[in-house]
Amino acid sequence: AVWPDRIRSEVIAAVQAAGIEHPWAHQARVAEHALDGESVIVATGTASGKSLAYLVPVLTALLDGSEAPNGRGATALYLAPTKALAADQRRSVKELSQPLGNAIRPAVYDGDTPFEEREWVRQYANYVLTNPDMLHRGILPSHARWASFLRSLRYVVIDECHTYRGVFGSHVAQVLRRLRRLCARYGASPVFLLASATAAEPAVAARRLTGLPVVEVADDASPRGELVFALWEPPLTELHGEKGAPVRRTATAETADLLTDLTVQGMRSIAFVRSRRGAELVSVIAQERLAEVDRSLARRVAAYRGGYLPEERRALERALHSGELLGLAATTALELGVDISGLDAVVIAGYPGTRASLWQQAGRAGRSGQGALAILVARDDPLDTFLVHHPEALFDQPV
Repeated sequence: AVWPDRIRSEVIAAVQAAGIEHPWAHQARVAEHALDGESVIVATGTASGKSLAYLVPVLTALLDGSEAPNGRGATALYLAPTKALAADQRRSVKELSQPLGNAIRPAVYDGDTPFEEREWVRQYANYVLTNPDMLHRGILPSHARWASFLRSLRYVVIDECHTYRGVFGSHVAQVLRRLRRLCARYGASPVFLLASATAAEPAVAARRLTGLPVVEVADDASPRGELVFALWEPPLTELHGEKGAPVRRTATAETADLLTDLTVQGMRSIAFVRSRRGAELVSVIAQERLAEVDRSLARRVAAYRGGYLPEERRALERALHSGELLGLAATTALELGVDISGLDAVVIAGYPGTRASLWQQAGRAGRSGQGALAILVARDDPLDTFLVHHPEALFDQPV
């Protein structure tokens, strides 16, 4: 398609400089709704360019605002469920807006932000990336200090909005209503732009979350590489459990073996493990096995989980992005939207609990349009065993 004519030519030039000549039809439609002042949810597949769809109208508004003769100019707020996703988005916004100079000032404002930087973010950043918890605890209670930001708020982006469900979702919905009430107090009425790859009724969910009418864009116009999905049942061992039943090899050991094999073949892979301890264990086993093959390969596998220092997490994200790391054993902290394009394979140690999570994790591979492999390794429990023997329960059901 073509971008709507109200998008600034500088923004289109910046997008083209990043190697994207034209948008997909769904991206252009999202931009159109955003420019019309309509709240919109884009619910297309993983790696279908949802970020670009909402970034282009947001950058246009910020650029227009930066030319205002007085005051701060337009501002935008980005909400992510995880710190990793907010940090990743800041990196991509910074790269994309480089040709636009100092007009776009993205900044992360979360628990990792040093106190000396927070004042600068409050006063000068015009694209603030945070999470619902920090919005609730760090921004809204001190709204008077954020008055200039809230007064100029044009857009609120809610990424991976399918994560806000159940009790947690109802809390976030109340926080968003509080945000809207405070914006109204300062004379602003921001447009909400939501994104999710795995929502069953996107418009309904978005309306419940924001309390506003929301338009749905769900026709994915982007091409996709082939995804080969393997259901993997670990073999039986010599051991016997209670009542003499044979015991299967653990999903953790099997995942470590698969990660080792993929790394030896030069495949860029990520293994999703349910617990922090499990992630460490998978990476240690894989490193030991790789050291037997080639000592240099052992350094190209690592673990990623919450609890690391922010600098360590950012360094791991960069290493995976650049290809310096070939294999990563991660908790679900990397499940959402982090653009680690160029991955060849994903190994999932045990059914993650929901189809949404399964497809989010599988969608991390093949993000540059190439073919990819996803492997679900069954744990030795009745649900996982049922799923690997009844693929229709996974593949023929909606999220």
